[in-house]
Amino acid sequence: MKHSLNIEEWYRKDHFRFFSQFDEPFFGVTVTVDCTLAYQRARETGASFFLFYLHRSLVAANSIEAFRYRIEKEEVLVYQQVNASPTINRENGSFGFAYMDYYPDFAEFADHAAIEMERVRNTTGLVPAMSAENVIHYSSIPWLNFTSLSHARAFGFGDSIPKISFGKMSVNGDRRTMPVSLHVHHGLMDGYEVGQFVDKFQALLDQ
Repeated sequence: MKHSLNIEEWYRKDHFRFFSQFDEPFFGVTVTVDCTLAYQRARETGASFFLFYLHRSLVAANSIEAFRYRIEKEEVLVYQQVNASPTINRENGSFGFAYMDYYPDFAEFADHAAIEMERVRNTTGLVPAMSAENVIHYSSIPWLNFTSLSHARAFGFGDSIPKISFGKMSVNGDRRTMPVSLHVHHGLMDGYEVGQFVDKFQALLDQ
């Protein structure tokens, strides 16, 4: 389900039109989140830590309207729900694109996501995911504790989908941390909404 945003009555009307003219309208930040309690919870329940934090990030994204905005032609559409399109690593070092529906309940999400991960791992090539705009592009780089990140971009192709990347979990004493990179369309949101997402994501990891 989706509906069109009334741009003329939108308080960000000028921002949207200004940044939408840019060849590169995305901006990005890299933050560090504390995943100590989330990792413990995943281990205690036998859950995949990757799916655990992926689901928490989807919960956070769906709770913030700006993360459900997408540009189609000259319209801004508001989706009722956004899902995940993550990269899934294979044993040979390659990866494939996956598509995972969002379910508020983690167990239900994890059951469906595990099937999709197995499907991608048993294929070759990129395995294009289900074509949809109401997704977030996710990637995981568990070998690197990065402090910044850039993305391959085809500037001639219209894109307004947020991109979230997770890095290597580091252990420092009794604490575990992980870098998270966020790239979002500046015509649809600002640092304020990105900050909301980070705060919400951290709170969910701490639950």
